[in-house]
Amino acid sequence: MSEAARKIIEQALALPEEDRLAVAAELIDSVEGPEESAWAGSWSDELDRRVAEADRTGDRGRPWDQIRSDILERLARR
Repeated sequence: MSEAARKIIEQALALPEEDRLAVAAELIDSVEGPEESAWAGSWSDELDRRVAEADRTGDRGRPWDQIRSDILERLARR
């Protein structure tokens, strides 16, 4: 990794979480390539299905910080 990239990462890590997420999304978008319409449509349908299920059952899931903690614990056990 270049020194310029290291500096950018250091600066990005100092940002508030919301800004870090926005920066991460922009970076991912910059390398993903063009959107595939069939995939995007399928993903949109799946999101609609999940929202409808959550509305029907009242299940609001778990907070992100709890899910993130669980993921990090699993990765640490590897």
